[in-house]
Order: sequence, then structure tokens, then C-alpha cells
Amino acid sequence: MITLIIVILGILMIAGAVMAITMKSLLSSIIAAGVISLLASIIYLLLAAPDVAMTEAAIGSGLTTVVFLYAFSKVKAGEEDSNG
Repeated sequence: MITLIIVILGILMIAGAVMAITMKSLLSSIIAAGVISLLASIIYLLLAAPDVAMTEAAIGSGLTTVVFLYAFSKVKAGEEDSNG
């Protein structure tokens, strides 16, 4: 049963990666990358690696997504200043 759940989560990760690459919106791509990392942390938890799962959730899904969103907002604000 756990193997089936891991396979399903793996397929969702691949679908999320394809979405992150092909989306036109950079914001949507950043969120898709965060979801991929969150799914990876769930897989690590199912594989009995809670320390790796916590690290992936905190750094991979949480901090990295926040840093990318912050950088995206700064770049977008810089574009508005230079255009206006």
C-alpha cells in the first residue's frame, strides 16, 4: 500500500516538474517547485526518514519558496520603477 502511495506521489512530482517548466507565469512556476519539494518531503516521511523529511519541508519547500517569491517581488518592483 505504501509503495502505491509513493508511486502516485512520484508521478505527481513529475507532473509538477513538467508544469513548473512549461508554465508561462513565473509565479506559478515558483509555487509548482515548492509543491514538488513538499511532495518529496512526504515521500521521505513514508520511507521512514523523518529527519530528511523535516529538512526538505523546512528548507526545500518553505525557505526556498519564500526566497524565490521575495526575489520575484523585488525584480517585478524594479521593472515597474524602470518602466514608469
